[in-house]
Amino acid sequence: MKKLIHIITDINIKEKSIHIALLIFRILLSIELIVAHGLKKLGVGVVEAEQVPNPLNLPETFNSLFADAANLVFPVFVIFGLFTRIAIIPILAVTLTGYFILHWNDDLLIKDTPFMYSLCYLFLFFVGAGKYSIDNYLRKI
Repeated sequence: MKKLIHIITDINIKEKSIHIALLIFRILLSIELIVAHGLKKLGVGVVEAEQVPNPLNLPETFNSLFADAANLVFPVFVIFGLFTRIAIIPILAVTLTGYFILHWNDDLLIKDTPFMYSLCYLFLFFVGAGKYSIDNYLRKI
């Protein structure tokens, strides 16, 4: 029993395990962002394309292109681990704006989505893409 408890509570994560977990995490997180939010803005899977909110009153074209890129283009960079930290910045700009400005006064069940995306991408911003990424390959050149 003591050995079982030791195995379950072991905090020494094997290096390979954490890098595989980062790979799976960034891929699934970014695919979810693309499918659940990005494609709707293009009208894929819905009757009518989702209108992009503009809570900062930016020029409409810029606001729309920025939000589309943050939900469709930059997650692809994160999937491949290419310039990951830079690619995460526009994603965070959109998700944090959604949380702190657009949904701040909404119910928890509404504002939890931008909060969780922000939290996950902040985690990736600080830890990086991991060993199984193009960033890691470029760092070795």
